[in-house]
Amino acid sequence: MTALTLQLPPNLQFTDEEFAQIVAVNKELRLELTAEGELIIMSPTGGETGNRNFELYLDLGVWNRQNKLGKAFDSSTGFKLPNGATRSPDASWVRIERWDALTLEQRKKFLPLCPDFAVELVSETDDVEDTKAKMEEYLANGLQLGWLINPKDKQVIIYRPNQVPEVLQSPTRLSGEDVLPGFVLNLQQIFA
Repeated sequence: MTALTLQLPPNLQFTDEEFAQIVAVNKELRLELTAEGELIIMSPTGGETGNRNFELYLDLGVWNRQNKLGKAFDSSTGFKLPNGATRSPDASWVRIERWDALTLEQRKKFLPLCPDFAVELVSETDDVEDTKAKMEEYLANGLQLGWLINPKDKQVIIYRPNQVPEVLQSPTRLSGEDVLPGFVLNLQQIFA
């Protein structure tokens, strides 16, 4: 099953609190809200995608614990982007200075910022074009580095500000560049 987009009347706009309440009473669903006010219902992942996500979280988490340069997040974390959308990348990271600038209340809710780093891992049911559009949305809202990883095609698209996305075919490793200094993702587990 792919993501389901629920079209809402144009005059029906959710406040951040109302959207948070919808998410809270539908804990079994993973929900996102587009800048246009569309409610996206994401399906659960299959075993292979879940394992790939876990491997990615693990590698990012270990690097983050060792370097203490920011905060890492899983796919259940909502980011309230500057354009009004609330999105949940598969894995993400925020520089510590930006995290420290948030109030305690802001940290408890959907984070009111775009992550510095985000990964979208294409599952069997994802639409690649929709996922590319999501990456472009992150980029337009302040993303510094993004990876769209498509295990089926063994392809990675790297997103950077003010640059054309870079397409890599069958890479073995990805570098966190200057955004995540020293972070290297080995793609063996992801492409296996």
